[in-house]
Amino acid sequence: MRHISIISSSVREGRKSHHVSLYFQNYLIENKLATTEIIDLKEYNFPIFESTLKLMNNPAKNILEFADKIKSSEGIIIVTPEYNGGYPASLKNAIDLLLEEWKHKPIGIVTVSGGQFGGQQCMVALQFTLWKMMAWTIPAMFSVPTVDKAYDENGKPMDKLNSDKLAAVFIKELLWCIEADKAPQHN
Repeated sequence: MRHISIISSSVREGRKSHHVSLYFQNYLIENKLATTEIIDLKEYNFPIFESTLKLMNNPAKNILEFADKIKSSEGIIIVTPEYNGGYPASLKNAIDLLLEEWKHKPIGIVTVSGGQFGGQQCMVALQFTLWKMMAWTIPAMFSVPTVDKAYDENGKPMDKLNSDKLAAVFIKELLWCIEADKAPQHN
């Protein structure tokens, strides 16, 4: 069974995107698709970016732990809210800490917003940043409009049938990319 980490990127008080992270964790476990864990950036509380891990003389324990979790994950789901058309500084900060750990890592992007567009405006910026890190962003997207009405605090969707249908397509693509990434390379 593959291991997929879910990055919950909001560090705000009263955040709703974390509910979507819980949904994906529950979905993967209930459907026996992968082992999983949530990497909650609120718990890491990284300092403002000063240097990449590779250039740090004495990196903090939580930075080393974060790097190890990203490196050991076969795939990543990033759940991010959209703030003013972009993604949160907490996520940019965490991405910039690493380099090699992101290289060729299959990553699925989940965006959420309080409005009707589901975080679509931050999708391109996040995807571009991950491309620059040489990560492999999957083509499937998962967007959640009006997130405060879509999932409860335990990750239970208000419309389970539709959420599960959309998640199935998204996760299938992520798992395909994980398998393709593990396939022997042909010259």
